[in-house]
Parts: sequence; structure tokens; C-alpha cells
Amino acid sequence: MRRLGRWLKWSLLGLIGLVLAWQVWLLGWVLFWKWVDPGTTRFMEIRLVELREQNPDARLKMQWVPYARISPYLKRAIIAAEDARFVDHEGFDWEGIQKAIEKNQKRGRAVAGGSTISQQLAKNLFLTPTRSYLRKIEEAIITLMLETLWSKQRIFEVYLNVIEWGNGVFGAEAAARHYFAIGAAQLGPEQAAKLAGMVPNPRFYDRNRNAPGLAKKAAIIFARMPAAEIP
Repeated sequence: MRRLGRWLKWSLLGLIGLVLAWQVWLLGWVLFWKWVDPGTTRFMEIRLVELREQNPDARLKMQWVPYARISPYLKRAIIAAEDARFVDHEGFDWEGIQKAIEKNQKRGRAVAGGSTISQQLAKNLFLTPTRSYLRKIEEAIITLMLETLWSKQRIFEVYLNVIEWGNGVFGAEAAARHYFAIGAAQLGPEQAAKLAGMVPNPRFYDRNRNAPGLAKKAAIIFARMPAAEIP
């Protein structure tokens, strides 16, 4: 029994050590990316593997652009569509989460999410799309790291450059060129609203660019854009 007790003790200590080492590793990358632009993300790597299962030569479309070279219309559209309280909350929009829960309960299925821009970025940078309580806990920890160590503008800049916007299309610059053959700086308000409407399901809308649902969403986002506060 003593040997078993010692084994359990050291196993537990080893597990705690691994968890702490993982958190330190994540913290190191968060600190590094505070000043250095990410060249890829965990989510991009997953999508690239999927694409190369069909085409070994597949490559992602992604071109980093600084915050100042992204249209203010796109910034307002994304805030209006994804996280209206972004500049005010500290990573978690509890009111938005409650509304999402109530909406999902009313529909009897998951139709709305309460994830903020900071939470979405945490997931895209480091985690897989699989859903579990452990992943949500890790997402929350990374979100706190981002909100503590980065400015709101840095969080938003990285988010706009790494989110998925189509089949193999990532970031505002690649999206603007993919859909409208212009740079991210040249996006107008209607184009920005349409791109923002694509964010929850980008690969579907890449295949169905004239979907009636997208036009409806874009119109709602367009109407909300003037009130959106950007960092």
C-alpha cells in the first residue's frame, strides 16, 4: 500500500508539473506574440492538414497587414457582428453568454455562441475545434493571458489577421483579395458587413456567396456599424 501511495503521489505531482509547464509554454508564446506577428496558428495548421489530404500541394492564403492598413469599416463590422462590448469587457461578456444560453435553450439546440473576440483568438492561436470542458477551461486561461498582457488593439489586430474567412483563406487582407480583388484597406461598408457576416461559417459562405441568409445578416451588421466602438 505504501508503494501504491508513493506512486500515486509522484504521479499527481508529475501531472501538476506537466500542466504548469504547458501553461508556462503558452505564456511564453503570448509574450512573444505581443511584439512579433504570428506566422501561423494551431487552427491554420489543422486546416492545412485537411486541405493537403485532398491536394498535397495546397497552401493557405494569408498575408499579414498592420492594424492601420485594415479598413475601419471592417473593424466596425466585426465588432458589431461578433463582440459589441469588446472594448469594455475583460475577455468575457457575461451578458452575451447568458443571452446565448437562453437562445439555445429556446431553440433546443446550439444556435448562438457567447465567445468574445478574445476567446475566439485564444482558441484559434492554440487549441483545436473539438468541444470539451477541459478545452473551455484552457481557452479561459489563455484569454486571461491575452487580456492581461496585450492591449485591446493588439488583440484585435491579431484576430483580424488570423481568423478563417473561407476555404484556406485567413485574415482580412486575404479575404478582401479573395472576395473583392482589393486590399483590406480599401474595403467599403457594404463589403465589410458581408465579410463580417461570413465569420461564423466562412467555408459555407465561400461556396454560397449569394446565400439569402448572408445578405440578411450583412444588412443587420451594416445597421449596427455606426454604433460600434473600436480600439
